[in-house]
Amino acid sequence: MNKNTLKSYRLLGVDPGTNALGYAIIEIKGKKVSVVDMGTVTMRPYLEQQHKLKIILERLTAIIDTYKPTEMAIEAPFFGKNVQSMLKLGRAQGVAIAAAMTRNLEVTEYAPKKIKQSVTGNGNASKEQVAAMLEQLLKVKLSNKSLDATDALGAAMCHFYQSSGVLGGQKKYNDWSSFLKDNPDKIK
Repeated sequence: MNKNTLKSYRLLGVDPGTNALGYAIIEIKGKKVSVVDMGTVTMRPYLEQQHKLKIILERLTAIIDTYKPTEMAIEAPFFGKNVQSMLKLGRAQGVAIAAAMTRNLEVTEYAPKKIKQSVTGNGNASKEQVAAMLEQLLKVKLSNKSLDATDALGAAMCHFYQSSGVLGGQKKYNDWSSFLKDNPDKIK
C-alpha cells in the first residue's frame, strides 16, 4: 500500500502477551502522527490459556472494528530460556495476527531490538526509555500507561518510520543521528 497517496490512515501496534496485551492506534495525517487510543487487555484473572486466547481475539477484533486501522505492527517474540513461556507468547501473537487477517489488515512483525532502535536509536534501550522517547516524539503524557501499551505504541511508530511515513517517502535514514542532522527541529 502506498501510504503517500492516502490523506489519513491508522496503524495498530500490538505487544502480545497472555497475561497482558498492549495495543495502540495511531493516526497519520500527512507527516503528523497522533495517538488515537492505547491500552492494555488484561487476562490475568483467567486461568485457562484457551480462554485468554479467545479474549485476545475478541478484544483485538473489536478494536479493529472500532478504529479501522489499515495495518498492524506486532512485536515478535524474543528468545527466552523458558520454553513454555515462549509457546504461550507465540500463541498470543498468532491469535493477534489472525484477528488482523480476518479484517484484511496487512501485518508486519518487528523484533524488540528493531522497535527500540527505531524509536530511541538504541536497540538495547529499556522499556522506560522507549516510553520516555515516545512522550517526547508524540508530545503526549504516557506515565499513566502500562509498559505493554507503550511497547505497542513503539511497534506502531516503528512501522511508521520503517515505511518512510516520517519523511513522506522522500528519504530513508540508516540511523537516528542522520535523521536529526537533516531535521534539527525534531531536537528538544
